[in-house]
Amino acid sequence: MTFSSPQVSPLLNCNPFSTAADIVSFVSLIESMGASPADQTEVLASFLSDTDAKVFVAGHRGLVGSAIHRKLVALGFTKLLLRTHAELDLTRQADVEAFFAAERPRYVIVAAAKVGGIHANSTYPADFIAVNLQIQTNIIDASLRCAGGAVRKLLFLGSSCIYPKHAPQPIPESALLSGPLEPTNEWYAVAKIAGIKMCQAYRIQHGLDAISAMPTNLYGPQDNFHPENSHVLPALIRRFHNAKISGANEVVVWGTGSPLREFLHVDDLADAVVFLMDRYSGLEHVNVGSGKEVTIKELAELVKEVVGFQGDLVWDKTKPDGTPRKLMDSSMLAGMGWEAKIPLREGLADTYKWYVDNVVDR
Repeated sequence: MTFSSPQVSPLLNCNPFSTAADIVSFVSLIESMGASPADQTEVLASFLSDTDAKVFVAGHRGLVGSAIHRKLVALGFTKLLLRTHAELDLTRQADVEAFFAAERPRYVIVAAAKVGGIHANSTYPADFIAVNLQIQTNIIDASLRCAGGAVRKLLFLGSSCIYPKHAPQPIPESALLSGPLEPTNEWYAVAKIAGIKMCQAYRIQHGLDAISAMPTNLYGPQDNFHPENSHVLPALIRRFHNAKISGANEVVVWGTGSPLREFLHVDDLADAVVFLMDRYSGLEHVNVGSGKEVTIKELAELVKEVVGFQGDLVWDKTKPDGTPRKLMDSSMLAGMGWEAKIPLREGLADTYKWYVDNVVDR
């Protein structure tokens, strides 16, 4: 990919803050007038009241993108820009630039990514780093260069895998780049870290209002239930369902069941994305988690109950447990006034129903 020298002037046509310093100066001005931090946020916020604006949701058919699409429709947004891979290949710079030039979206949400489990990351490392770098670079750069400075705000979505393998628990935003990554998904993680840094760089140098959100382990409708490439929760749903249908006497799960994990329903993430688009404009990336932990054993028992499997749950303790604990520190987002709303059991029931209706029956 090649990039010419950026034209900063178009940005000034849509954004009164041409640099990060301008934003700081504006906030200082509001503060000096006696406004509270909450009031300052309200002055800068406009997303929820701008339902007639064009919003480009990149990756609208995936787990995250589809949830954001549903949320925006429910909120009354009427001009959503949605493109399938066949309609717009986000890895092709010229195609992305042409799309932005033609459509001129006001808001951009980057939910498009090449994702997969440990097996996929280990088998296709070049794809995971190259495709993700191409997608996010093309979209972020096109957002800056869009004619007339049309793009007012961009949100980039990453993953908790950006953090070091031995990060402190719960994991704060400050843990980024503080140690070696988990080797099994470092290719994907490096690409996502680059996306965060690109948003920060474009904000600092060009004044582009680009923010980043890092969700914890996600689940929900449109999840990947592939027998080899799925994550732990959809894999458990699939295995317990197959065991129920086949009349099996038991389901064997690796390890002791003692590791602690955090899960967030994708509809809660969509709610957080809208919240951040409306309320947040800052350099720092933001963790998005439920703040609630569950052991793998408790999770397996809950999935077994939701699916309705009547057999035994057996733990193969000769197999590894993996990381003992993985919890995001989402206190920064909580301090802004957001919290997850969907209980795990309710979310699992919703996900299982979607799996039966859309994967099994199909």
